[in-house]
Amino acid sequence: MRVSDARGFGRLIVDATLGLTSLVEIMHHNILRMPGVLGKSTQRPTRGITGFVYQSIRGVTRLVGGGIDQLLGQLTPLLDNGDSSNEREAALSALNGVLGDHLAAGANPLAISMQLRRAGKPLDLTREGLGGATRNVLLMVHGLCMNDMQWQRNGHDHAAALSADGGFTPVYLRYNSGLHISLNGRALAEQIEALLHAWPVPIDELVIIAHSMGGLVARSACYYGEQARHDWLRHLRHMVFLGTPHHGAPLERGGNWVNLILDASPYTTAFARLGKIRSAGITDLRRGSLIDKDWEGKDRFARSRRNRVVPLPPQVKCYAIAASIAEKRGASIKQLLGDGLVPLDSALGRHADASENLTFPKTRQWVGYGMNHMDLLDRKEVYAQLRRWLCA
Repeated sequence: MRVSDARGFGRLIVDATLGLTSLVEIMHHNILRMPGVLGKSTQRPTRGITGFVYQSIRGVTRLVGGGIDQLLGQLTPLLDNGDSSNEREAALSALNGVLGDHLAAGANPLAISMQLRRAGKPLDLTREGLGGATRNVLLMVHGLCMNDMQWQRNGHDHAAALSADGGFTPVYLRYNSGLHISLNGRALAEQIEALLHAWPVPIDELVIIAHSMGGLVARSACYYGEQARHDWLRHLRHMVFLGTPHHGAPLERGGNWVNLILDASPYTTAFARLGKIRSAGITDLRRGSLIDKDWEGKDRFARSRRNRVVPLPPQVKCYAIAASIAEKRGASIKQLLGDGLVPLDSALGRHADASENLTFPKTRQWVGYGMNHMDLLDRKEVYAQLRRWLCA
């Protein structure tokens, strides 16, 4: 753990204390008003001596937190050095997945910035830094709460294997998965454009393999790359989606229903704020939101909202790989659940409304049975299918 980590966690503790104080104050105010069980709630603070007590708690918290932050800020340049560990990177990635938008908005040192990486290090976009580059570029985009190092699982890395079998040069993306998918998509489009302009040899093909949320980020990047008329889209030949929730994931919808229930009574409405402590990236997974218009000026916790349909890029061969915890094909509940996080229909781009279906040809769909969401990263059957599609 670095000094900058302690500084970031210190800021989080201050934020949590302030937030919890406000939650208790709102609950206190609603109880004092004695509304009916289903009466109208209020989010206003208390007044008088009670209000003064809550203001004092917030003032002392900010004062103490500011002093600690200033002290750690002076120590950070002196003591923070050396490589990061895989355990630290995994913890930061999970934290950013849950609170990444909050961390970024407050310039918290724990916030992850988007980087193109190789071997766990930022990629140097110079001829020397890109030494050994081939004419085939493979970009790996991780999912929610994960990072570039976690493509390595149980001794296997799809990108490393494809490098050996297909002559690809792998590049890994690292990003803050708690930000809105559209913000990451736009930033990724810019990163790929810079990468291909710096690539030291002519490029035959660009291939993107994306896991889970990463597939939505990649699709968003295609949308914004087309809007900006980026050159890299001319080189993009294949996109493979591993367990991507193209039409959303039910777990996020379940969290939203908890919010609605807690908001129903003034005596529990304060607790609904706890249910909303999840990032913009997570709430985007409810329906697979890809562009700014899906969330700009809207309550991201609203029950009814329809996204704009963003089709797959027509000039690119797109493939969908899904997993099912069921052992074999059938109509069992396990098959309907998909890989435990993403239903089969969502991973394969199928939707009850035909206008929202994504057009994956049957020859570009594959379902692995007896595996879960994370098994898509290392199962030999998954890699065999990737090799058949990409190394032909």
